[in-house]
Amino acid sequence: MHPRLLKTFLAVARSRNVTRAAEDIHLAQSSVSDQIQSLEADLGTSLFTRSKLGLELTRAGETLKPYAEEILALADEARAMMQATAGHTAGSVTIGALETVASAKLPRWLSDFRSRHPDVYVRLKVAGSGALLRDLKDGEIDAAFCFDRGDLDERLAKLTISVEPLVLVAPPGGRPASAEGDLVALGSTSFVTTEVGCIYRRLFDEAFAEAGLAAPKIAAEVGSIGAIAGLVAAGAGLGLVPRLAVADALDRGEVVEMPWPGPIRTASLAVIWRRRAAQPPALKLLLAAASDAFESVKPADARPRHAVSSPS
Repeated sequence: MHPRLLKTFLAVARSRNVTRAAEDIHLAQSSVSDQIQSLEADLGTSLFTRSKLGLELTRAGETLKPYAEEILALADEARAMMQATAGHTAGSVTIGALETVASAKLPRWLSDFRSRHPDVYVRLKVAGSGALLRDLKDGEIDAAFCFDRGDLDERLAKLTISVEPLVLVAPPGGRPASAEGDLVALGSTSFVTTEVGCIYRRLFDEAFAEAGLAAPKIAAEVGSIGAIAGLVAAGAGLGLVPRLAVADALDRGEVVEMPWPGPIRTASLAVIWRRRAAQPPALKLLLAAASDAFESVKPADARPRHAVSSPS
């Protein structure tokens, strides 16, 4: 079983579609089909069956999947060990990040890292948190910068690089007076959120659930966190998001920050990677740089920069 075939098999298992798998691993659709057929011929059994929902793993496919993941992980570790033994620091590293993290946190840091380590080639993939963690487990990326959901797989390790406060944002001059300082009143106010399954939506839902309140009315669901600030500014509803996601909009005065009625909530931003017997030298350099460079935000009880005071 050639690792190349196993990588293709996992891509199809993940996407349940040959076309999407081909796009993910940058191969022609015909090449993906040929490789799956070759692997099935080698093993003497079918690995996929078609259904209305797409390609489904057969019992043999389900059995192969954890072995394929382990074989690729071992091959990766062996390569890393050889590089470390030979004293190589050059190489490439592929990182993934949420859209807002990639634009707000990484540019200056990546530029500095490249200046310090010009022999390391860095690839950056932008995706949602679910896709990033799947890619990490499948070996498609080496590290992911995303918010910690608290349910990390035991095969993964993490380093918290900052603690980001959640902020309640409203359009300038358009904040509902009834919601000022009142969590119950907020529950009757419309909000703009990301889609279910997104880490930002999970943080939003948890904020109300932990206060013992039902989730408020959703005025709009959007696929990009960047769209929330624009919709809030236009008066579509309020937003509850990590400050880094709306920092530019706050600085430009397009939205204002309202006091959150209760303890200020935070979200831990982390870099996550796979546990291995030996990390590739390029990845070790990147993780060390992340540990040294990022600083935590102000304490959770610090007054937000753009907070709007409640009427006395």
